[in-house]
This record gives sequence, structure tokens and C-alpha cells, in this order.
Amino acid sequence: QGAPGNQRVSLPRHWQDLGYMIIYVTGRPDMQKHRVVAWLSQHNFPHGAVSFCDGLTHDPLRQKAAFLQSLRTEAEITIIAGYGSTKDVSVYSSVGLAPAHIYIVGRAVKKFHNQCQFLSEGYVAHLAQLEAAALAHSPKGPPRPVLGKGTYGCPAPVDFLRKQSQLLRSRGSSQAERDGAPSSVPPGLPRAKPRSVSLKLEGEE
Repeated sequence: QGAPGNQRVSLPRHWQDLGYMIIYVTGRPDMQKHRVVAWLSQHNFPHGAVSFCDGLTHDPLRQKAAFLQSLRTEAEITIIAGYGSTKDVSVYSSVGLAPAHIYIVGRAVKKFHNQCQFLSEGYVAHLAQLEAAALAHSPKGPPRPVLGKGTYGCPAPVDFLRKQSQLLRSRGSSQAERDGAPSSVPPGLPRAKPRSVSLKLEGEE
């Protein structure tokens, strides 16, 4: 929230270019779907699935955690990296994401020192580190596309649905998996299952 738009856009685009699925998780109610999706599109964020809370809720963090847990257990998605505010640290921790892969933009807060990575220098410095690591370890051949780049909300072939109560149950493989394309995993990150995701949680305002 606070970084210039092009810097915020470049980070999820980097992950998408490596072949990862992007999922935007927000505590906003599903009645704001059109507004949020229009904002993402207007600011040129890469296409991805968007998860909203079911109606108005007093505990959006719990709903976010439940949605992410469903991704892991029901959809067999491996979460590779998560971005958000300090409020989101507990959400990511609750679904087993290691502190080394929880990224919080802003000034470091001592209370969370061992629970996440603070990106005190902002998105640009973090993106430069990711790009350098990807270049050093990039496999030959194109990255494995996991998500079609034409929509928000319901990408194919993995049929993500917009709300946590409608979580996907499909187990079909992607076209790239059938073609045997290689995957790309930045150094220090675990080798992912075929369907992997980089997340951005939107903090409540």
C-alpha cells in the first residue's frame, strides 16, 4: 500500500513470469468484487485469482487463513511466498509458510523480527534480489505457465473460484505439466508441487 504503482505491479509480474500462479487475497467483502478487480486491471496488475471474504465479517484474518488452508489441503497448492502487512504475518504462519518466505514491506517491527522478512528498502530492492537470484539459477527453456493471463478470478485450467466457500476441487494437470516443461524455483525456496502460488494479501484499511 504506499509504494508507487509500477513497483507494486512489477513484483507479482516477476513471479508470474517465473510460472507461478498469483492469488490476491483481500479482507474486503465479496460485494466489492467489481471495484477491486477494476482497480487491479486499471493499475496493470498481472491476472490472477482473487479471493474475497464472504459478506461482511468481523474477523477477515480468520477468513483469509481458512481460504489459504483450503488451497493447501483441498486444492493441493504449495504456497511459495506471501506479501502483506504485519497483520498478515499470523495468517501466513498459520498455514505453515516459513518466516523466510513471508515478506512485509515497511519499517521493521521488533515484535515480528523472527516471524517474517521486512522489506525495509521497498519493493524495488526486493525485486532486484529476486531477479538476480532467478538469473543465477534459471533453467534452460521457457518458464512453466501455470495461469492463463486473460482473467482475474477464474483462471483455467485450474478452476479457481472467487470465494472461499467455492474452493476448487479439480485435480487436472496444466498444459505445461502435460508438455513436460521445466519449473523454475528461486534459490532458498522449496521445490514446489506443480501448482504453486505467490500471494499478496491486502491489509484492511
